[in-house]
Amino acid sequence: MKAGAFIARRLRFKGKMAVVAIAVSFFVILVAVAVASGYRVELGRGLADLSGDITVTNGPVNFLNEQYPVRSDNPSLRLVSEMEEVEQVRPAVYRYGIMKSEDRIQGVLVKGIESGGGKPLGVKVPRKLARMLELEVGDAVPTYFVGDRVQVRKFTVEEIYDSIMDTPDNMVVLADIGDMRRLFGWDEGESGALEIVLKPRFRDKKVTQALSVYISDSTELVSKTIYENYGNLFEWLNLIDANVLTILILMVIVAGFNMISGLLILLFRSISTIGTLKAVGMTNLKVSLTFLRVSARAVATGMLAGNALAVLCCIIQSRTHFLRLDPANYFVPFVPMNLEITSVLAVDALSFVAILALLFIPSMFIAGVDPAKTVRTK
Repeated sequence: MKAGAFIARRLRFKGKMAVVAIAVSFFVILVAVAVASGYRVELGRGLADLSGDITVTNGPVNFLNEQYPVRSDNPSLRLVSEMEEVEQVRPAVYRYGIMKSEDRIQGVLVKGIESGGGKPLGVKVPRKLARMLELEVGDAVPTYFVGDRVQVRKFTVEEIYDSIMDTPDNMVVLADIGDMRRLFGWDEGESGALEIVLKPRFRDKKVTQALSVYISDSTELVSKTIYENYGNLFEWLNLIDANVLTILILMVIVAGFNMISGLLILLFRSISTIGTLKAVGMTNLKVSLTFLRVSARAVATGMLAGNALAVLCCIIQSRTHFLRLDPANYFVPFVPMNLEITSVLAVDALSFVAILALLFIPSMFIAGVDPAKTVRTK
């Protein structure tokens, strides 16, 4: 066994509060990373359910007229549906309308999907809309569609659902696609849009944009990604990522300086040991590495404790959703958390190396220790 490692095993790090600070720092870092990742996963899934990852139309998207149907049997899109990245290509019909309850009205976007309402003229309404119009399951609600002429459909509420974009200017009511096709006078193979949903592991910006470009280049259809349709939302997610990076840097600095104070205490208590080691021929670097081993052991202890607490917190939150949010401001009704093993390992490795790099600062104290004085005063 090397002398430095042997000695490091017998030295004890006395800064317990520094270890606690390390644990708290790693806990905060991992929870912040989990929340940022959770938002991306939840919003990505919710937006894919709402409008698909890519929306394909046969011209300008206009929810007020019947001029641009797209056919589901387009040969090029059949090839797209067979790609490894694609989970589903589904038809949809959109139309703006006005829903009216007894004494209230609200503008909505009615989206026709396959089995959207379950039964003819059955609809699913978002929870916020149900509260605004005081609707219950089973209620009849007339809906007016204004275009070249006013058309009225008397829908029946079959389900109240939680929407990822449950805001007053984005009330999406789900109806049966057959009802909406009859509203436009389209046949069974025609739709307002085709929505391409990607498999979760391929749901990132590069893949989505590459597939969108391929569709636009190989067909006469117009394709738009969720990153184009909901650009402001993804800018908000980028802002969260920037905040997470700021938190990571601050927590590493806090943890590092707590460890520096703990290491300085250890060095002051071990001056005679440092002098003896230098007297028997150990260089300043080797002595520094000996004490860094002790500090690294303390950092690892705090890191593991912080990781365990963060993982436990994420598991509890994922299963119970006990931390709630206002979906009007945060788009989801609970704090989403998603921890990936690669992210945990990357954050742990970077933070661990950064903290040890900061610990080289107090190790310079060793160079000023005079072995003749320390050994003599032992």
